[in-house]
Amino acid sequence: MKLLCWNVNGIRAIEKKGFLDWLHKESPDVLCIQETKSHPEQLSEALLKPNSYKIFWSSAEKKGYSGVAIFTKKEPKAVKEGLGVKEFDSEGRTLMADYGDFILFNIYFPNGSAGNKRVPFKMAFYDAFLKVAEKFKKQGRELIVCGDVNTAHAEIDLARPKENVKNTGFLPEEREWVSKFISKGYVDTFRHFNKEPGHYSWWDYKTGARARDIGWRIDYFFVSSGFLPKLKKAYILKDVMGSDHCPVGIEIK
Repeated sequence: MKLLCWNVNGIRAIEKKGFLDWLHKESPDVLCIQETKSHPEQLSEALLKPNSYKIFWSSAEKKGYSGVAIFTKKEPKAVKEGLGVKEFDSEGRTLMADYGDFILFNIYFPNGSAGNKRVPFKMAFYDAFLKVAEKFKKQGRELIVCGDVNTAHAEIDLARPKENVKNTGFLPEEREWVSKFISKGYVDTFRHFNKEPGHYSWWDYKTGARARDIGWRIDYFFVSSGFLPKLKKAYILKDVMGSDHCPVGIEIK
């Protein structure tokens, strides 16, 4: 089973760049996307009903902002929006799908924003999500968590760590939360297989960073440790264009 995750930075924009051709060629069993920046009624018929896929959406109340979606070949037993906290759920950041063997979280975690002004909101969101995840884990459920986490965990996860220690996305408290999450029994799937620096999933548009590969690894798949025996592969599809992020993926047994 192949699962992919991609912050598309606007699904209507990426549709014009060959998104559906890419989807059918890559043919994941599940694709989780973030930053759809749309409501379903704004989308084309081709996007709403692609061959082989059922789609679930969560959109922000604010138009043209945030939003997540799950494209899935196998219909989940249940799908739920949000974390149960209105200030977070109004931004359309979370979809949870129950596949029986595992629960899949597709999340667009908040950005700390210019001047780090939204960092408190981001940290509160992190904590609210962890509470929900832990509740399921205590029930004996296995979890797969994917999305744009908006934080590079360690120095090897971004090209220029020293220059970014005071910037959101690499602040000590953000990185500490990722460490705390991992310590609760979740595995960073990419790092499980690859311990090398120089692997990124996001590059700043404004500075033309992608051409120079000055990037950050801020898009992740985590699995609960009990699910690790079923994890076969984790990778980054850095050559896939169309967004300032590239897709990341896992394969499970």
